[in-house]
Amino acid sequence: MKKLLLLCVLTLSIALAGVAQDIPPKPNPPRLVNDFAKALSAEEVAALERKLVAYDDSTSSQITLVIVPTTQPYDISDYAFRLGRAWGVGEQGKNNGIVLLWAPNDRKVFIATGYGLEGAIPDVIAKRIVSDVIIPEFRNERYYQGLDLGIDNIIKYASGEYKADPSASDGEGESPGFLIFVVAFIIIIIIISRSKGGRGGGGRGYRSGRGGGPIFWPYTTYSGGGSSSGNWGSSGGGFGGFGGGSFGGGGAGGSY
Repeated sequence: MKKLLLLCVLTLSIALAGVAQDIPPKPNPPRLVNDFAKALSAEEVAALERKLVAYDDSTSSQITLVIVPTTQPYDISDYAFRLGRAWGVGEQGKNNGIVLLWAPNDRKVFIATGYGLEGAIPDVIAKRIVSDVIIPEFRNERYYQGLDLGIDNIIKYASGEYKADPSASDGEGESPGFLIFVVAFIIIIIIISRSKGGRGGGGRGYRSGRGGGPIFWPYTTYSGGGSSSGNWGSSGGGFGGFGGGSFGGGGAGGSY
């Protein structure tokens, strides 16, 4: 009898543990930053909330940051997709929501993208943001800075401001034929510019050098140090709520 009672208690404990880590209900009042693990200060939460609300006000896309102690018994990717669907992150019909999920006890981070943003932020880009931007800061226990920079990068890609080829840092170089074409094209442009005495240097995306040839100038640059929040640091009002976006399985994450 004692063994049966002990077995029942153990089974109940396991069941309750599983329920405890289930998807939290949609926040009411609605918020874009939800720190269920109390990992950030109130000031840090407020600053990130302002940035995400400003982005939501300026576009139809929605980014939510969710922090839970652990996603167990779920894998962090499965948890992020479940949360995105349950909360309806994004605008209905456009499915343009993003869930940035952090589980401090698991030491894992994941970016889940809605169907409508998988083109702007494919899996390889999501992986790059997590691995190259967020995790290096987390390893130095700069959690707010990592999230802040990660959100900045997500906004840049979602807004189309970063155009870097995803394969550039993943060992998938361009074909030799394509590289030859690019080099030949640049040489032709330089020759034409010099032949015109440098008058062709007024186009968008480059400026003229002293010798008359074009000096190519990236339209958007990224600096690994400091925040690049731009115009996203203030908001005209509070967050109005999620619209009902859908998530399929796009995204990537990592551990630290």
